[in-house]
Amino acid sequence: MSAYTPDEMMTIAAARRLGNGAVCFVGIGLPSAACNLARLTHAPDLVLIYESGTVGTRPTVLPLSIGDGELAETARSVIPLPEIFTHYLQRGRVDVGFLGAAQVDRFGDLNSTVIGSYDAPTVRLPGSGGAPEIAAHAKSVYVVMKQSARTFVERLDFRTSKGRTRALITDLCVMEPEAASGELVVTATYEGTTVEQARAACGWPLRAAAAVGTIARPTDEELRVLRDLQARTKAAHAVSVRLTL
Repeated sequence: MSAYTPDEMMTIAAARRLGNGAVCFVGIGLPSAACNLARLTHAPDLVLIYESGTVGTRPTVLPLSIGDGELAETARSVIPLPEIFTHYLQRGRVDVGFLGAAQVDRFGDLNSTVIGSYDAPTVRLPGSGGAPEIAAHAKSVYVVMKQSARTFVERLDFRTSKGRTRALITDLCVMEPEAASGELVVTATYEGTTVEQARAACGWPLRAAAAVGTIARPTDEELRVLRDLQARTKAAHAVSVRLTL
């Protein structure tokens, strides 16, 4: 079986969460990689929706942003932005919201707005986009983020989205909310990672569930499809685009 990186394990673990035929509202970056990997492997009928209004899109490379032309060119339909939120998301037609963020806290609340104070931030981030609506209205919310004590924080610098996180998938473990408190606890690790490593890369006193499982390592097929997707994406984005005026 092939060697793999922590990032690949995280992306594959996130992809496995998605069932075939589910309707998924997708964030850019790691969520997009996980969702498209799922579509290209075990969930070919996964319906991907991006915030730009593209429904049922099937990109051959990962988009740089929600405005990437690849999304519209391969979509079953492109509809106005307000209809995405009112007729799909708010009417309960989205099964899964897949999000990332710059910071997360122990209850799965997310910050994608600023690092530092809002009035004088150290870093001003892209902002909420549709994340608060997705977090509020999708039937299930998954978050995928690389784990560090800088990003898994005791207190958010700004709360962009109220957490309803069903699972937080990191490069060290998977966390899920404890039934009694709603606090995220470690429920699974990967082969070669430990709860202690996850605690060391977390800004709050991270607890573990009574029973912590082990997520199976990537299959050769999962790795091949993910690496092909990333290679196509890198090649496509290296080509200069000429605009005809």
